Amino acid sequence: MKNLAIIPARSGSKGLKDKNIRLLNHKPLIAYSIESAKKSNIFDEIMLSTDSKVYAKIGEKYGAKVPFLRSSELSGDEASSWDVVKDVLSNYRKLGLFFDTVTLLQPTSPLRTSEDILEGFKVFNEKKANLVVSVCESDHSPLLSNTLSSDHSMVNFLKPTLTSVRRQDFPTYFRINGAIYIVSVDHLMESSNIFSINSFALIMNKEHSIDIDDQADFNYAEFLIKSRDKLGSK
Repeated sequence: MKNLAIIPARSGSKGLKDKNIRLLNHKPLIAYSIESAKKSNIFDEIMLSTDSKVYAKIGEKYGAKVPFLRSSELSGDEASSWDVVKDVLSNYRKLGLFFDTVTLLQPTSPLRTSEDILEGFKVFNEKKANLVVSVCESDHSPLLSNTLSSDHSMVNFLKPTLTSVRRQDFPTYFRINGAIYIVSVDHLMESSNIFSINSFALIMNKEHSIDIDDQADFNYAEFLIKSRDKLGSK
């Protein structure tokens, strides 16, 4: 089975400027995903999908391949990650390279580890899955959330059946954390909905699941990485 890892990193960012190459604990953000993919030793090719020659050089420095740049049509906000993945696979086919699985590793999940990736492939193989998606436990139950009226009234904010339920008795909810998507190439290319038959969850811990979107996320990720490095040096 030939496995391809794709790390999508277009240039620019509406939130944090050049977020994908911003230094996180003295290392470009994209480097963490490249290094965890390399350390897993499960991929035949680790590819950085970018529209920037500058990003490409940084990615290559840390061990990613950039055989082609992303088109301008797929570098805007409107393009989905799966449009990008399908375009990468198409370009590889033109080069005579074919893969059985493709794994999407978003660079905004720098605390995802090689062990997380390997655990994802364990689920993929044991379940004979078409798709494995990483999730983590939600910080807050959605049962405690609702919209507010213009006067901020709390009447009927919670369902009556919940008012007497202890928080610890609520069911456990999970959210997609965006760190790992492993999908069969055949399933991806043939299915209109990849979250269909034989799709399964990989449960990751919250610390590995941080997704950087703004400065607060960036600061927290840096704190966790520095803390992890200190523990590793002891």
